[in-house]
Amino acid sequence: MAQNIYIDATAVIIGDVQLGEGASIWPFAVLRGDEGPVVVGEGSNIQDHAIIHVGKIGKNVTLGHAAIINDATVGDNCIIGMNSSILNRAQIGEECIIGANAVVVSGTIVPPRSVVVGVPGRIIRSDDRTILARALANANTYHALRDEYLDGRYKRRTTP
Repeated sequence: MAQNIYIDATAVIIGDVQLGEGASIWPFAVLRGDEGPVVVGEGSNIQDHAIIHVGKIGKNVTLGHAAIINDATVGDNCIIGMNSSILNRAQIGEECIIGANAVVVSGTIVPPRSVVVGVPGRIIRSDDRTILARALANANTYHALRDEYLDGRYKRRTTP
């Protein structure tokens, strides 16, 4: 089993779910591997209220607050914005940014190093070589936060 994983006590993980080394699953995230597997790659962070219902998330991916992955694939080193949705059979290439609130519709293939925004999502920038550094910086921030939580720095309060 992978090591150095943080899973918040309020997260829900059901069925065939595989977490890579150093992954972090934050408050109220839901990972449902009931109709197929969920794979979360090494160092990826699944933020508060995000949902993955079947899918594959690559390494060092940031899945923003309340984002939804439904039977889709996300490549390595991506930033998936808050409240965005990536729908059935969509494929997000490595080093992409999916903007906040974007909807990547079923079956869409997003090439590597693309920026996608809007509803429905459209590519507004291609072959952006700056995304990797931004994605790794974001992932590294969450690696440090994961380690602080694993070390017990932040205690859950149940009373005032």
